Amino acid sequence: MNQFTPQPGIMDIALYQGGKAHVEGVANVIKLSSNENPLGPCPAAVEAIRATAGQAHRYPSTVHAELRAAVGEVHGLDPDRIICGVGSDEVLQFVTQAYTGPGDEVIYTEHGFSMYPILARMAGASPVQVPERQRVVDVDAILAAVNDRTRLVFLANPANPTGTMLSEAEVIRLADGLPGNVLLVLDGAYAEFVEGFDGGAALVSARDNVIMTRTFSKIYGLGGLRIGWGYAPREIIDVLNRIRQPFNLSTMQLAAAEAAVRDRDWVVRCRFENAKWRSWMAERLAELGVASDVSCANFILARFADRAEAEACDLFLQSRGVIVRRVAGYNLPQALRITVGDEAGCRAVIDAVRAFKEHAA
Repeated sequence: MNQFTPQPGIMDIALYQGGKAHVEGVANVIKLSSNENPLGPCPAAVEAIRATAGQAHRYPSTVHAELRAAVGEVHGLDPDRIICGVGSDEVLQFVTQAYTGPGDEVIYTEHGFSMYPILARMAGASPVQVPERQRVVDVDAILAAVNDRTRLVFLANPANPTGTMLSEAEVIRLADGLPGNVLLVLDGAYAEFVEGFDGGAALVSARDNVIMTRTFSKIYGLGGLRIGWGYAPREIIDVLNRIRQPFNLSTMQLAAAEAAVRDRDWVVRCRFENAKWRSWMAERLAELGVASDVSCANFILARFADRAEAEACDLFLQSRGVIVRRVAGYNLPQALRITVGDEAGCRAVIDAVRAFKEHAA
């Protein structure tokens, strides 16, 4: 037995469980467990990947200037206030590592992204979970939990796995209610699925204690490359860059992301297709007696009568080659999170749920 003891908090971390990708005995599956874009990346991003493959022997840029400039141009942001990471998760890790430690508290909500408490414990801080109200973030509950040990508040908007969203007025009310020494971190992984939504960029521009993160893993279809970015006051970006590995993104990642963010037509198409099939699937599920909240993301949180029915439906779907996501770990044992796939994927879900209901009747 070795004598090495990990830092406090590390052994309290529950291992992150990714979306299931395989079903034993089933050769061809429809994977709807990880909120991936069924249309994939835009052709320009695919070409950028091919074009940079031969440069794998060269070290990439350390400052990500081209990608930051492209993000700034598309979103109307100052490139000097942008930091790039290995997915938005790495940017969230930078923030937690830089601004929390032992004795500090990090607030997240009842059904919030499971990486939030993991990141807090990695830094030695204490995660504090606050209740939501009918699967929607409760601003008053967050503000009531703030004390002199609070350093960060994580808010995913739209939220994962619920798909619900706080209004701009409520987010501003939350920001107004936080002390100046508490950072509000707006996780906008699904922001692009909401037409006209800036993910909180205007709020970041106007405040000293608000940070926004975004990802290329969802609407841009680049989850396999792991690229994200954050937008914050320059002073905070300067701090985060001091703990960022100098070569954290490859030349291929940078080129693919730049091509993707510049292809605005692809984003519009993906948003339109997602909204169309999301509405269709929600309506068909409701007809089968499966409730869901209005989703602002690329998935639906389907709610069943109880945990037993949800798990039985999941197993039935798997037998049909359809993989969705159980979310009991998010305090939603009676629900399944279903990614909005293409037409074939959505129809396969409804056909399978209908067959399950008929079988159970």
